[in-house]
Amino acid sequence: AEMEKASGELEFETAALYRDRLAALSAIQSQQGINPRTVEEADVFAIHQEGGYSCVEVFFFRTGQNWGNRAYFPKAEKSFTPEEVLSSFLAQFYDDKPPPKLILLSHEIEESALLADALSVKAGSKVEVSVPKRGEKKELIGHALTNAREALGRKLADTATQSRLLEGMVTTLGLPHTPKRIEVYDNSHIQGTNAVGAMIVAGPDGFMKNQYRKFNIKSEGLTPGDDYGMMREVLERRFKRLVKPPEGEAAKDG
Repeated sequence: AEMEKASGELEFETAALYRDRLAALSAIQSQQGINPRTVEEADVFAIHQEGGYSCVEVFFFRTGQNWGNRAYFPKAEKSFTPEEVLSSFLAQFYDDKPPPKLILLSHEIEESALLADALSVKAGSKVEVSVPKRGEKKELIGHALTNAREALGRKLADTATQSRLLEGMVTTLGLPHTPKRIEVYDNSHIQGTNAVGAMIVAGPDGFMKNQYRKFNIKSEGLTPGDDYGMMREVLERRFKRLVKPPEGEAAKDG
């Protein structure tokens, strides 16, 4: 409530402080008292949908202990059901990691048998995929669902704050429409050596960390510590396709 109040009053730094406290408390809560007696090795998946967004919370249990959890926010059409989003998410989740012996789900998915077979082949041993109905395994799903709801609530609060910031930019800068992508550039060096440039990206949902990019400054003859020269190289490399069109097009225009 305090986070939403601060956000509504445009006190974004205060709202962010409350958000981080909530996240820290959730992390502590999620790891206390959740060391199951009957589950030795499992991944627990729970999905919650709200406001057109989906959150998949994953708990990792190994040797009968909670090894942590993480919230994921897969992009999907708003018309997709929780089962459809979860199925698509699971199809990719184990591409780069070994599956456990047991996978517990909050929702029944159509391809659960096929998924179990594919993961069994990948693991070299039997992998079970199930939706628990009772007992301790059902309680684990309940914990994961609670975390999914809380994580998505924080995500929606952040998104609302971001939307207000972008709307403020439209008014302040007299923009024709709300920006969908904002790129910020900076460069750095160590007393003129090891020069690098960096680009961070933000959008309607906040920072887009998978779009970040680093540039190693390569210009020869650049005066050490020439920030303008370094920035020129970074921007030219970033927008080289606009600065220098393909040869065929250049020939046509020529």
